[in-house]
Amino acid sequence: MADTYDLVVLGSGPGGYVAAIRASQLGLKVAIVERELLGGICLNWGCIPTKALLRTSEIYHYLTHADAYGLSAGTPGFDLAKVVTRSRKVAGQLNAGVKGLMKKNKVTVVEGVGTITAPGKLTVVKDGKTSELAAKDIIVATGARARDLPFAKADGERIWTYRHAMTPKEMPTKLLVIGSGAIGVEFASFYSDMGAEVTIVEMLDRVLPVEDAEVSEFMAKALTKQGFRLLTKAGVESLANTGKGVTAKIKRADGTIETGEYSHCIVAVGIVPNTENIGIEALGVKTTRGHIDTDGMCRTNVPGIWAIGDVTAPPWLAHKASHEGVIAAEAIAGKHPHAMDKRNIPGCTYSRPQVASVGLTEARARDEGYEVKVGKFPFIGNGKAIALGEAEGFVKTVFDAKTGELLGAHMIGAEVTELIEGYTVAKQLETTEAELIETVFPHPTLSEMMHESVLSAYGRALHF
Repeated sequence: MADTYDLVVLGSGPGGYVAAIRASQLGLKVAIVERELLGGICLNWGCIPTKALLRTSEIYHYLTHADAYGLSAGTPGFDLAKVVTRSRKVAGQLNAGVKGLMKKNKVTVVEGVGTITAPGKLTVVKDGKTSELAAKDIIVATGARARDLPFAKADGERIWTYRHAMTPKEMPTKLLVIGSGAIGVEFASFYSDMGAEVTIVEMLDRVLPVEDAEVSEFMAKALTKQGFRLLTKAGVESLANTGKGVTAKIKRADGTIETGEYSHCIVAVGIVPNTENIGIEALGVKTTRGHIDTDGMCRTNVPGIWAIGDVTAPPWLAHKASHEGVIAAEAIAGKHPHAMDKRNIPGCTYSRPQVASVGLTEARARDEGYEVKVGKFPFIGNGKAIALGEAEGFVKTVFDAKTGELLGAHMIGAEVTELIEGYTVAKQLETTEAELIETVFPHPTLSEMMHESVLSAYGRALHF
């Protein structure tokens, strides 16, 4: 006989486990099904452990530049195995934390591979044993995985996805990174700061192509200054593991074919949603390019089946998944949550320099017919940035010239991933330039640049 719940969540990533917690808080009897590790890809193999690696490379960068701060650190070195171990311990600590949250919130954890067999019914297989679950509502939160190149699947030895790049057995000496989105640039930044020679290949005309064009341009200059080789409007034609390295044939922007030898390659060309073999095809759940279609409340076209996170439409971000989990749980519980406004979802890239943004780029705003006012303020004009030795970067704001609405904000430089939430809150509150101009920002802080950028949009910048 099936174990019966009000809600079963299939997948325990940042969307799934948050949905389970919120539903339990609202009085529902909840079970969550996970085939691998609680916390999903983000916590165990993505957002969190990569930030641990990037923290290591950040400190190593400072050690190698200690003299700039009047310090002496001798000859810095590192133990790659210890670097990886620290990252895995961080992931393990948070995995244990999610287990604790499930217990605290009385969420039943069912380990195994879950399949939806009919509306309101699932089977879970673990070590050859099958259990049955029943629930009025099911949330699909199965996430996504790295996309392989069709002509060169990742082997974990020389050709890596992000999972392999997180637990390297050896340090790359000459690294090829295919794709310059957030994942590609973050790993490129980590390995470059740890001493690897890095080449990035991007099919589009600029790195970080989803960001504001000025941010992409600044990032390209910063990476080139750090020693990166950037090939835009270029594509990898072939990739082969030679046993001792990787041979790549790259079609450059001018049409010529370049053959290069690398010690390793990271493939960061997007994701594939985990929608296969979970039962949605037989139920007739609609998808677009593999990703499940949902409405503003995260409902699919099949009653009782909901979907959140990377298995649905972009942006594919952990915090978007978590917020969708809350929306879905509250809707299932009979509450009346607000639909997600995707223009208020911030995006962050934790490279060196960092990049963060929310809302429309300047080009997108103009394309949508807005008359805009644009403000910009450089890090070099900020006392705290100069004191930190981090004077490269800028903050850019885009306003509707007619109403003063904040349409978008775009930043590149030290700690901007922490600063962006100020603009995100402003957008959520539908703040105009008037409120931002009247806001008092503490001194000396990097956040003062946010104020100055707004002032700049209206011809009132004070410090530049």
